[in-house]
Parts: sequence; C-alpha cells; structure tokens
Amino acid sequence: MRDFQTPGRSAVFAQNGLCATSHPLAAGVAIDVLKRGGNAMDAAIAGAVLLGICEPQMTGIGGDCFVLFSRGGSDEIQAINGSGRAPTGASAQALRDQGLNSIPLGSADAVTIPTAIETFCHLAEKEGKIGLDALLAPAIHYAETGVPVAPRVAFDWGKDADTLQGSARDAYLFAGKPPSVGQVFRAPGQAEVLRRIARHGRDAFYTGEIAEDMVATLQAAGGTHQIEDFSAAACDQTTPVSAPYNGVDLVEHPPNGQGATALLMLNILSHFDIAAMDPLGAQRAHIEAEAAKLAYDARNRFLADPAHMQRLDHMLAPETASRLAALIDPKRAMAAPAPLTEAIHKDTIYITVVDKDQMAVSLIYSIFHGFGSGLASEKFGILLQNRGAGFTLQQGHPNELAGGKRPMHTIIPGMLRHQGRVLMPFGVMGGAYQPNGHARFVSNLQDFGMEPQAAIDSPRCFSDGGTLNVERGYSDQVRQELSDLGHNVEIPVTAIGGAQAIKIHSDGVLEGASDPRKDGCAIGY
Repeated sequence: MRDFQTPGRSAVFAQNGLCATSHPLAAGVAIDVLKRGGNAMDAAIAGAVLLGICEPQMTGIGGDCFVLFSRGGSDEIQAINGSGRAPTGASAQALRDQGLNSIPLGSADAVTIPTAIETFCHLAEKEGKIGLDALLAPAIHYAETGVPVAPRVAFDWGKDADTLQGSARDAYLFAGKPPSVGQVFRAPGQAEVLRRIARHGRDAFYTGEIAEDMVATLQAAGGTHQIEDFSAAACDQTTPVSAPYNGVDLVEHPPNGQGATALLMLNILSHFDIAAMDPLGAQRAHIEAEAAKLAYDARNRFLADPAHMQRLDHMLAPETASRLAALIDPKRAMAAPAPLTEAIHKDTIYITVVDKDQMAVSLIYSIFHGFGSGLASEKFGILLQNRGAGFTLQQGHPNELAGGKRPMHTIIPGMLRHQGRVLMPFGVMGGAYQPNGHARFVSNLQDFGMEPQAAIDSPRCFSDGGTLNVERGYSDQVRQELSDLGHNVEIPVTAIGGAQAIKIHSDGVLEGASDPRKDGCAIGY
C-alpha cells in the first residue's frame, strides 16, 4: 500500500471493465463504449483513434500499430502486426548514391505506408461487436469540436513543433506557434476522413481521394509512393514470442517489433540476484544498464522484417543470454554498443482495456518521431509517419531499406501470463526505452513485489547512446556511484517513457495503473 502522506496515485479497481491510457478523454470514451455493449477491442480502437486527436504529436491515422489480445474466456494470446511497408519504389542504393548514410527524418523517403487504419478496420470486423461507425464517432466529434491541449501534450508539442513543414504548420500550429495548455485543437480534415472510413471502411482511406491526397503530398516531396502501395496495405496475424522470468511469462510481438530485445534482456537479468539488490540502488541500475547494452546490441545486429531475419532463435536461446551475462562486470561499465544508423524515437501512445468477459487488449500506436515526418497531406491534414527512418542504409544488413519491406519497429505492446492464465496487458512507451521498460516493469513486479502502480511510478534509468539517463527520483549518491563505475550519467530533460497496465485478479477484479509521467489515467466501472 502506498504512503498516503506523499504524492502519488492509487490504483483503480473495477469489475465490469477498465481502461488505462495516456489521455483521460480517450480512457473515458473507452469506458463509454464498454457501457454501450462494446467489448475490449471496440473500446481500445475507439480510444486509440481519439488519441490521435488528443496527442497528435505522438500518433494518428498516418501511423502504425501493434496489438496483442486474448478473447474473453480464452488465455490464448494473439498478435496482429499493423506496421506498414516501404513503397515498392524505395531503394537503399538510390539514397546511398545521393551520399546519404541514413534516411532523413523529415523526408518522404522516411514515410512507410500507414497501416493502423487497416488494422483497426480488420479488428473491428473480426473481433469487435458494435461496428466501425460507432467506434469512430467519438473521435469524429472531438476532431470537429476540439480537444483542450493537456499539459504533457503541450510540453511535447512545443519541443517537436520545428518538425512541422508546409501545410502541416497550418494544421498543427496556432498562428505559427505551438498551443498553450488548455488551448483547443481541432482537426476538421481528419473528422471528414474518419466519417468516410465509418461509412465505407478501409477502402475509403487506402483508395480514392484520401489516398490520392497522401500520395500527391509524398510525390511532391520526392517520394516514390504510388496509389497501389496504399491499396495493398495489410495487417498480419503473427505468433507471439515469450520468455519466463521469476514466475511469470512475458509475451511479446515477434520481429519486426523489438519485443525479442525485452525477452533477451530479462534472460540476461535472470543470471543475477536482482531481488537481493536495492531497487533504487546503483548496483541494480548498473547491472540493468549493462544488460540493456548487450540486448540492444543484439537488436541492432539482427532485428528486421521477419522475411529478412534469421537469428531470432539465437537471440532467444538460453545459452545466448548466459554468454552475454558472463560479459557483465559488476564493478565496471562496458562501452556502449555501436550506434544505429537508423533512427530511434521517443513518441507513441499506448492503451489497454479489459472488459467484463476478461477480453484483454494491449495496443500501441505511433507516428514514430514527434509529428512523424512533419509532412501532412494537403487536403485532409493527415500527418504521415517517418517510420521508414527505422531502416538502415547499410548494404547487406537484414534491416536494409527495400521496397515492400517492413522496418525494425520500436513500439511493442506487452502481456504477462501466470501459470498459463492471462495476468496483465501492459505497455511502456518511450521509443528505444521500451524493451528496457518492459524488463524493468516485470522485474519491479517479480523481484521486488511491487503492485502495478508502484512498479510504474518507480524512478527509471536507461543506458542509451553512451549516456546513462537517470531520473530525478534517484539520489545524488546513486548518480555518483554510477559515475564511479564508469557511466556517463545525466538527468534527462524529459521523463523516461510512460506506462499503463491492467492486472486481472483471479476473482475477476480488475486493477488499473497509469503513469504520472503522462496526462492519462485508469478508469473503470
């Protein structure tokens, strides 16, 4: 139980349904959908689409998603990959010939085909109960009437506003400036897009006037995109991957997502007595940082579109984790892994919903960097993701850019199982941090017996690009001890990530937790 005399938030308990996400309007809409007879999939889709209006710098209909879910009455976890592919005409060699060694973040070359809408339409039909028109109605309403800008959203909006270019500046700035807290943001062009999708389904987005608007914008910016690239957009059902850790199984998406990195990191940590350490001490932070360096180095070498990747079994093999754990010196920091040439981001949204039948949905949805590519379609104002910057231009690398290929993806929804039973859908936002965030969240629960809200609230650290970012919740003494071990320690300007989770108790009671690093909350009924 938390100390009620110190700042913090209580977990939310409910019996009939619960949603946790990064914006309260979206959580409220999800609960409204459940009350109207929708299931957890309906609620998650409705909330996710609205988040594109509430947090447009993080996500939107020009982006991608990944979903893990289990149907009510079943403990089988299913995975849907809603990540888009590079246009058929994309070529790493063409960019190398221009003298480039990475894909420019604000270029049309960074824009892969947005596949979230395809995924939402597919899941609404196959797994939902109340129909796409009902699910999109709240987002249409708020896109038209507006959403007051929340504090964390305003912070991120101002930080990322320089990304916006051309017509995107008109659509997402107010007289050329980012909004202040409480200023009302409207997106009438997106409202019209969503109305057409509600009436005509996915084809309204991937063919005809809306697709033509996106293609024209991309071609004007030098892209190779064609209408056929959009009409061919498709999501895929995949088989989740998992690994045990101290009494639970962590379930992740397979590549092209980076979930295998979280599994490898936990497998490495399992070789240390983490539970005997101070959860906010230097020893735990050091061991975790070293495990992250090793797991992320493997990610950088191997992870890619599954059709082009052959080392997944090697990454997840117990002997791989054992050999890597043996490289960790408890008294000295190792060098950082070789940096990626592809881009890594920090911006996404996550939503999780569990309904009265215990259908559980874990959904993550993003446009990659803040405001994506900064390009918005001229007529409808659809911000286009720059997920293609997640490709490398390194010749022969499994993640090398090529037409029709999916890039290595950073966004990963998670689920926990206990003795075969679905225990907890959860997600940790924060781009590159996500595998580390999954590993730390699981360790907080299992090694230190924290409840989900406490596990989320707990201060974070993350070794990234040669710097060990240590949140202000750690003591100065710990920062000094980490520096003495050889880490380059800094306090991050922005809080590290954000998280939500719902624990499904054995008696059916739902327990929701939501990260104070974001504007959102958990709501149940």
